[in-house]
Amino acid sequence: MISESTTTSSVLGAALLAAALVLPSVQTAYADAPPERGAVSMKYLNYQDSQSTDTPATAGLLTRDRIGVNALSFMGKLPLAGEWLIEVSFMEDSVTGASPAYHSSGFPASKSKVISGASGELRHALDLQLTRYFPEGSVTAGTSYSSESDYVSRSCSLQGTLSSEDKNTTVTFGGSFNDDTINLNKPNVVASKQQLANEKKQVIAGLFGVTKVLTKRDIVQLNLGYSDGSGYYTDPYKDPDNRPRDRNSVTVSGRWNHHVDGTDGTVRLSYRYYSDTFGIRAHTFGAEYVQPLQHGWTVTPILRFYTQSEADFYVAVADEKLTGDGTPKPPVNVIYYTEDERLSAFGAVTFGLKVSKQLNQDWSADLKFEKYEQRDEWSLNGSGDPGLATFHARSIQVGLSRKM
Repeated sequence: MISESTTTSSVLGAALLAAALVLPSVQTAYADAPPERGAVSMKYLNYQDSQSTDTPATAGLLTRDRIGVNALSFMGKLPLAGEWLIEVSFMEDSVTGASPAYHSSGFPASKSKVISGASGELRHALDLQLTRYFPEGSVTAGTSYSSESDYVSRSCSLQGTLSSEDKNTTVTFGGSFNDDTINLNKPNVVASKQQLANEKKQVIAGLFGVTKVLTKRDIVQLNLGYSDGSGYYTDPYKDPDNRPRDRNSVTVSGRWNHHVDGTDGTVRLSYRYYSDTFGIRAHTFGAEYVQPLQHGWTVTPILRFYTQSEADFYVAVADEKLTGDGTPKPPVNVIYYTEDERLSAFGAVTFGLKVSKQLNQDWSADLKFEKYEQRDEWSLNGSGDPGLATFHARSIQVGLSRKM
């Protein structure tokens, strides 16, 4: 919990630049020409999360499933005239279940009043990118659009790359603009927010990156990013919940790919630092090992660790105030507050395995499984909230692609 005066922390006081996720992905250092052949691919994703009941507040209750997602995406890329590349993707996902209104889905019924229209929710997303290649680099323009019943997002982006004469160093720079509309007028939403209509959220982001080939076995990359967002950040499906209307963030991320001669495999290591004006500081460590096998098989074990501090206005379970019927009420004498556990301090570990198979010269298939677990005591950024139950998630993704 914080007062209005304590939310004016300086944006420049947090490390450097962010929101690389909003921008198109940084191109590979030596990707100074479009692919010789086009390709089409399809991917299916199944996701399910759940919450344990291993805290005193949730003892005696069963583990409960929360959100389930099924997503189907189609992607295609087409090179033109040896200088242009068109990339397009379309995705449809459906969400079943509903996230809890307050801290944890494990709370007794009197405290886990679900106010969400997520059951059966459909979202559609379309993304288009056009790249022009030059001898010294490339320029990519992109646009995307996604919509669901209460949320519409539109974005545009521009990215450029410039390579050194020996092609060993590539500089990447770009920017993007997101314009989101929140339109809520549903009978199952908290009464005080039923009339929420045509609220806006806009984000401007910038990216600068350098990719360098160090040796014939090693490539390193450093990215710096910054985003400046304003508008409606409050979660309308949680009440009480009131968040600042400005959220700026900075990121610094690095990657190192090392080829192992003895096994013909590749080690991929990554680190990302994130900081925002909500007070969240986060670190992400990632490791993958890509190992080609005989007969066109490739296996890739995946390991990630994520840790974050809590938002300045997060209300811990121990500090929660309840009304007579057992539901939360807004803290006294504060402007901003949330009981959304996604803004608490926690740590999370992801284990995964991807298996791919080159079926023939044109066709390939892949299967990826990931298991995620989140605990408050794993946070390296200050004390977590011991009143929260352990969160679990798993995802399965199947893909099929064909070169044209």
